[in-house]
Amino acid sequence: MIEVQGMHAYYGKSHILQGVNLNIQEGEIVALLGRNGVGRSTTCKAIMGEVQPHGSVVFKGQEIAGKKAFEIANLGIGYVPENRDIFPGLTTRQNLILGLKPGQKDGAGRWSMQNMFDLFSNLNERADVEASVLSGGEQQMLTMCRTLMGDPDLVMIDEPTEGLSPQMTQKVAELLQEIAKRGISTLLVEQKLSIALDIAHRVYVMGHGQIVFEGTPAELKERDDVRKEWLEV
Repeated sequence: MIEVQGMHAYYGKSHILQGVNLNIQEGEIVALLGRNGVGRSTTCKAIMGEVQPHGSVVFKGQEIAGKKAFEIANLGIGYVPENRDIFPGLTTRQNLILGLKPGQKDGAGRWSMQNMFDLFSNLNERADVEASVLSGGEQQMLTMCRTLMGDPDLVMIDEPTEGLSPQMTQKVAELLQEIAKRGISTLLVEQKLSIALDIAHRVYVMGHGQIVFEGTPAELKERDDVRKEWLEV
């Protein structure tokens, strides 16, 4: 689905990503783990074109490094940023409609608005109220669902469970598994190791702008040295 090779990225003179290599297959959940500040969010932004990538990013056989973010979105990549960029003055329903691509009709892809309301009764109950009154967890659900309305083939989700209750965290995990069932690939940036290891098919660990470990959740559980050096606080 996507293959990243030798990707570098900079903020001014700061060399953030230093030769990142990763790949994600169709319908696969891949977790990108690491401490804050190591370059996980920058990896998503570089793939999405929000930060200029240097290197190769091939999506469905096409080189996308250097393309603009809207072009990459139209090719089938969805991005859920960490800061939950909802439109607070619009209703939940209107926010979901904004997730549709130009010319796309509701229900034409793998997801419809009714799917979202069936998955999350909270959004259904608040469909016609302003998004500003939603709880933090409901806003996170809305952000993820809005991205899915555009029917992406790959979705990158940055820290979806941060600050959420255990109940809402479980709902996020269930949605991620439903995304995979529908053949959509996921790059999950997550701080909660237990969630990532529970639902991911493969994991990458990042340190100092580089991938320092690649393997299955079971393999990472066996590597105390990797967890202590790169993940534990």
